[in-house]
Amino acid sequence: MIKDKVAIVTGASSGIGYVTALALSKAGAKVAIGARRTDKLESLKDQITKNGGEVFVQKLDVTKKSECDSFVDAVIKKWGTVDILVNNAGLMPLSFMKNLKVNEWDQMIDVNIKGVLYCTAAVIPHMYAKKSGHIVNISSVAGRIVFPSGTVYCATKHAVTAISEGLRQEFSQRSGIRVTCVEPGVVATELTNTITDDNLKSFVESTKKMEALQGEDIANAILYAVEAPSHVNVNEILIRPVTQER
Repeated sequence: MIKDKVAIVTGASSGIGYVTALALSKAGAKVAIGARRTDKLESLKDQITKNGGEVFVQKLDVTKKSECDSFVDAVIKKWGTVDILVNNAGLMPLSFMKNLKVNEWDQMIDVNIKGVLYCTAAVIPHMYAKKSGHIVNISSVAGRIVFPSGTVYCATKHAVTAISEGLRQEFSQRSGIRVTCVEPGVVATELTNTITDDNLKSFVESTKKMEALQGEDIANAILYAVEAPSHVNVNEILIRPVTQER
């Protein structure tokens, strides 16, 4: 059970992060939500409060280590602990390598890899000291496969999957910190909005026609992992729409 536990959700302004924060709150957790779009966070805060939940809001750019540190410090100051971290913030500006969208490569590396590392680094000392905690990293089916136009994105998600397994090996048995890597397939979120490569217009349209997963499907998977008994470590959850082949 996660009633009264303290959960941090990054990238909480939309999509998976938004509905995961709601789901955790409904399950009784105190939820700290961070993202760059504070107006969206305020809407989420209102929803959580209306449902009787406790929520903490702070602007968070996961590419800045100082903001990750100050966010976690503020949560600990408010509630005294951090029990769950959901590293959800991510970008997916797919593009073909030949188009040399280097700035987009940098963005993905900064958000998808460094953001996960910075937020994890901020909670690890606290979780390690109390010998308990749960880190949930949102990877992707792209963390298992590689496809044209997804070279850099896949690389970042392979990194998230590897980081998750490395954390598990280092901390789960010795320090009681559970680690879960969630690998969604196509989800109906704003993720494809960051794609600027015109060659991928047909791909984007095809994903919109598919009966994609909903954010709630991923939130339910996260709840399954974090609500498991303390001796159970749900390490990996790969979840695709029925109609997705790869």
